[in-house]
Amino acid sequence: MKSRLMLLVITVATAAPAAAQLGMWSKPQRIEFTRAWKGDRFPDGRPKVPDEIIERLRNVTAEQAWGVLRRHGYDYQFEGGWQVINPGPKRLVGRVVTAVFMPKRPDVHSVIEEYGKKEGRVGRGQNSWVIDTLVQGDVLVVDLFGKIKEGTFAGDNLATSIFTKTHTGLIVDGAVRDVSGIREIEGFRAYVRGVHPTAWKDVTLMGINVPIRIGEVTVMPGDIVVSDPEGLTFIPPQLAEAVADAAELTRARDEWGHQMLREGRYTPGQVDGQWSDKMIEEFNRWAEKKGYKVRMKKRGR
Repeated sequence: MKSRLMLLVITVATAAPAAAQLGMWSKPQRIEFTRAWKGDRFPDGRPKVPDEIIERLRNVTAEQAWGVLRRHGYDYQFEGGWQVINPGPKRLVGRVVTAVFMPKRPDVHSVIEEYGKKEGRVGRGQNSWVIDTLVQGDVLVVDLFGKIKEGTFAGDNLATSIFTKTHTGLIVDGAVRDVSGIREIEGFRAYVRGVHPTAWKDVTLMGINVPIRIGEVTVMPGDIVVSDPEGLTFIPPQLAEAVADAAELTRARDEWGHQMLREGRYTPGQVDGQWSDKMIEEFNRWAEKKGYKVRMKKRGR
């Protein structure tokens, strides 16, 4: 079984039930371990990347994001090998809410149930506790240790609730069921390891908005997840704008270069090679007129 960050002490916030959050981390810890993010946060401390940046990430490919992430030392932010329910042209993009489950152990499970009652959690299944925390723009990412049989995090009812709250989708390192019903939820997309008809059983919720492991990726609450045909990229919030800028610059350069080639103003060698200062000036004027936010710097600057 995969090793996990389960040596942390389970802590429960002492605020009122509406503000409390079951899990291994308190709000101060959540802020401390995401301190590279300098922007706004949700009430529980989760980073809140602006909507504008998230919109700019909708066309980012895994390759474009990978280049930026690698330059900053983030070598393990992509995970492939998913089964996709409701695939389509629209990307799954949003702010990550994390949840981690472990195989049920009765003594631990009873403590979690006790904490859930104190915090006012509703529902027999602890999976519903996580769903109740979601807001629009969130993407729920669940570490379910790859469990398929009896590891079905959601069926069509819970999937409907997730989509109603978030208008995005679901990522589960585990399974879902009621696929026929889930496929009827227009716009909802799920990335799962498998599907199974069995009901949810013998698992315990160990944390909400804590670090989790999805394949080779350490996923943090407040990361931005971006899907593409290759899989899922988890972008740290402090790098979201840099990824958006790099991807936009690539698209703008390609669009301008293609236009220059069609018009015969520059040769393929000039477009594919190092651009002259004159070309950069022309490109920047064109990009400004087209509404692109990015600009190129001249050589040596």
